[in-house]
Amino acid sequence: MTGLDRNSVRRTAVLAGAALIVGLLPLASAGTAAAADPDPVPVDRFEGEVPFASQPAEGLFTWGGDADDPPELTLAERSDAPEGTKVLAGDYDISGYGGFTHDYAADRPGHDWSAHKGIRFWWDGQDNGKKTAFEIKDGGANGEASELWTTSFTDDFTGWKQIEIPFGDFTYRTDYQPVGGIDQVLGLTQMWGYAVTLPVGAPGRFAMDDVELYGKADQSLRASVSTDAAVYPVKEGGTASVKVSVATTGSAPIDEPVTVAYESAGGTAESAKDYTPVKGEITFPAGTESGASRTVRVPTLRDRTAEAAETVPLKLTVTGAKAPAETPQVVIDAHGLPYLDAKLPVKKRVADLLSRMSLAEKAGQMTQAERGAIGAGGDIAAYDLGSLLSGGGSTPTPNTPAAWAKMIDGYQLRAQATRFQIPLIYGVDAVHGHNNLAGATVMPHNIGIGATRDPALAERTGAVTAAEVRATGVPWDFAPCLCVTRDERWGRSYESFGEDPALVESMETVVQGLQGDRSGKDLKDDDRVLATAKHFVGDGGTAYGSSTTGSYTVDQGVTKVSRQELEAVHLAPFQEAVDRGVGTVMPSYSSLDLGDGQGPVKMHARGDMINGVLKDRMGFDGFVISDWNAIDQLPGDYAAHVRTSVNAGVDMMMVPYGYKEFSATLIDEAKAGRVTDRRIDDAVARILAQKFRLGLFEKPYADTGGASAIGSTAHRAVARQAAAESQVLLKNAGSVLPLKKSQKVYVAGSNADDIGNQTGGWTITWQGSSGNITPGTTILQGMRKAGGDVTYSKDASASTDGYDVGVVVVGETPYAEGVGDVGNGNDLELTAADKAAVDKVCAAMKCAVLIVSGRPQLIGDRLGDVDALVASWLPGTEGDGVADVLYGRRAFTGQLPVTWPKSESQLPINVGDTSYDPQFPYGWGLTTLTNVPGGGTASLRALALVAAAAERAGADTVARTAVTKARLLVQQKIGTAVTAASAKPFADADHLLLTGHYADAVAKLTQAYRAG
Repeated sequence: MTGLDRNSVRRTAVLAGAALIVGLLPLASAGTAAAADPDPVPVDRFEGEVPFASQPAEGLFTWGGDADDPPELTLAERSDAPEGTKVLAGDYDISGYGGFTHDYAADRPGHDWSAHKGIRFWWDGQDNGKKTAFEIKDGGANGEASELWTTSFTDDFTGWKQIEIPFGDFTYRTDYQPVGGIDQVLGLTQMWGYAVTLPVGAPGRFAMDDVELYGKADQSLRASVSTDAAVYPVKEGGTASVKVSVATTGSAPIDEPVTVAYESAGGTAESAKDYTPVKGEITFPAGTESGASRTVRVPTLRDRTAEAAETVPLKLTVTGAKAPAETPQVVIDAHGLPYLDAKLPVKKRVADLLSRMSLAEKAGQMTQAERGAIGAGGDIAAYDLGSLLSGGGSTPTPNTPAAWAKMIDGYQLRAQATRFQIPLIYGVDAVHGHNNLAGATVMPHNIGIGATRDPALAERTGAVTAAEVRATGVPWDFAPCLCVTRDERWGRSYESFGEDPALVESMETVVQGLQGDRSGKDLKDDDRVLATAKHFVGDGGTAYGSSTTGSYTVDQGVTKVSRQELEAVHLAPFQEAVDRGVGTVMPSYSSLDLGDGQGPVKMHARGDMINGVLKDRMGFDGFVISDWNAIDQLPGDYAAHVRTSVNAGVDMMMVPYGYKEFSATLIDEAKAGRVTDRRIDDAVARILAQKFRLGLFEKPYADTGGASAIGSTAHRAVARQAAAESQVLLKNAGSVLPLKKSQKVYVAGSNADDIGNQTGGWTITWQGSSGNITPGTTILQGMRKAGGDVTYSKDASASTDGYDVGVVVVGETPYAEGVGDVGNGNDLELTAADKAAVDKVCAAMKCAVLIVSGRPQLIGDRLGDVDALVASWLPGTEGDGVADVLYGRRAFTGQLPVTWPKSESQLPINVGDTSYDPQFPYGWGLTTLTNVPGGGTASLRALALVAAAAERAGADTVARTAVTKARLLVQQKIGTAVTAASAKPFADADHLLLTGHYADAVAKLTQAYRAG
């Protein structure tokens, strides 16, 4: 029957209600169905019954990578429409990605498609040879929070053609899932609609009609057989129990028998010597309840010989249901080999294991993949993978501690199917707490920790982070960032403790918080993780405009410095980390130009720095992990990327979705002699040593005993203290702060009541986001909990009459590396709305302005109208800590970790610069302590004597106290009248304090006092 014939018949379709239309399909139509097939069920007729709308309403809507990518859609009348009078038509010209979606209404239940074989639609072919992706959505809360299942068809025809897609053809998307995936099972009883992704690269047009469900579901499409695991490790002589289950979509009983024939066959174990062979058949009769199971037992035998692990695949042949995606394997554990003896020294265990490994197994240990790339995890054993990671926002569903532990345990189980059962080392970017995990304790970012000037507190924040991370099964943290930020236009300035290497070094107590003892003896404990010093070296010194990555302006650019400056500023923190026993180091994306004629060279290619300085000169004995796909930025072809980076000293490569290519290429390069066996053995030995130190061979699975403490009151108390100590009081005219509970306080501003803005980037997702993204207390909530009489008007639109004082909380919205660079759609100015709120509130009453940001914001033009000014940084989830200092429960004690500029044109501006005229100098920080010293120059002379005597006697605490008193005295005199003459010696004094030159620090402060 032709398309027009079909059209005339289908126009007789009967409408059954507003949303359900049952079409009458002639037996002779395309895709002939059996007489017993149910009638097709329309999804879209495109006659106007489904509007152009988006969530939560049902509707059609477009989307794309940028403003030009979404297609233009219309319901066009066409005389050749396969069904009805209209079709969905559109034009597109897509450079990134783009398409359209039909989502069902989110405030109603998902639809049940389980009675049907598949979905089909008519497509007006253009014969362009391009693939078009078609996607369906199941589970979750709605169409935009569901699992995505995809397939595609090729437009290699002209005119209308009906495309039929059985549900069995859809595969789970591994490149993107809106909620990180749910259960990776196509649940046809809760469907939310479909989406079409159109071709990219050239303008095009399309037309589509009559999307409908067709055919009768085969039982094999709604019934499946599964095993409770893919891998069954068992000690030699033990018996493995393989549970075989049958389940149906919608949990209905099966209506036809399902048989499962099983047989132990193949594998590396020898039948009758290593195990007793098994063979048989299981039958699940018709009417068996969904979820029913039977157990197959595979006995293993003792031969008392030390040996590697051996596998016994259990082949399953299924009739009447979908078979398991892979063959389950019984694994007889490795035993009796020296590397398994926990009593032996790590060095001997490493040597023994390394001597047994093949080149492919070694290459696998040097490879790290992203969890989202490996699907169910079969490639872990297939490629002998040594490591997995979760990138920012790569989380299990639900995003809970238990789900994290279950997910990682599942991956570790896969590693048990390898010959030597080398456990995975799983890593995350827990840069300010376990920030990927909803409900975790989120600390202030490093910039705020630097503002506390409290090394002991920095260590405690690291310890809390380690405990929460390890309790979810993660033994490795890609933190801390030891960059020395030298230009606040850099989008990851907030990841730095500050602009002074001495300040960064002083905060490296966080390494002990994460790892424990410098010797590494605590790494096996259930509340410690392996730390990572990053990014080696100089990523904080990249010049504005030097980046060649997309639209970035600073990040991944070029650090051009002399060798002297490199040593003094950028390398010094890494020496401190090595001395503290840091377990891993990550090179920077950036390039280094030392003015030696080489020009800029990417750090992942700098063997002189990684091998020469880090490993040889500094004595680093951990392993070097690359940054995300960083080797792709090296010159040459992929083989050159691999050999260059490995030969430069990178031991493990973070190749999230390219792990297969990396492993194969490394093997080829080694076989060709371009990467030596010695280099590979060195890399693998370093990796294995840390796995042994972490105790992963003995305890590969998550110890969740500490999970109950995640986000606990005790942990949040540490974050609350850190938030309080990180607040820097820049101005306090008339002692506006601290507030009194008796005062009526008017609160305004975009960041007063937004936990997402308050926590910043690297929170739940890579770039972070505004809004209620994780449990915590906003600054406004903290003020209310403190007992204040508070009224809130975000935009200051409410009346300002009758208030004693205003608090305006303004600043930045979240961003992370590169995206946050100034010049890449960002600047250092407050938004127009924030400026308006400041202006209105401060004109009406005494006011305090809090700037919640990852870097200084320019506020000099309003400084005269502001009574109190606070650099609130990014305080994390505990807004109570901010309220603590606002209401005087704690005194303001924070100091600027970076220089606060007057204008963007001053940047870069840093302590030690010859020309130095900031708004507020590095180290500045007023206090609300009641015992601020007085006495002028006489007191400074006395303090100088105390500092000098204490320095000679090695009494650091006494000396630091003397310098602090001198600093407070000087600030009290200078007030807001900071000049270049007073700013430079003031900033220099703080650097001298951090380097132990206490007498010189007081001398500099005395100079600042006289200039002020």
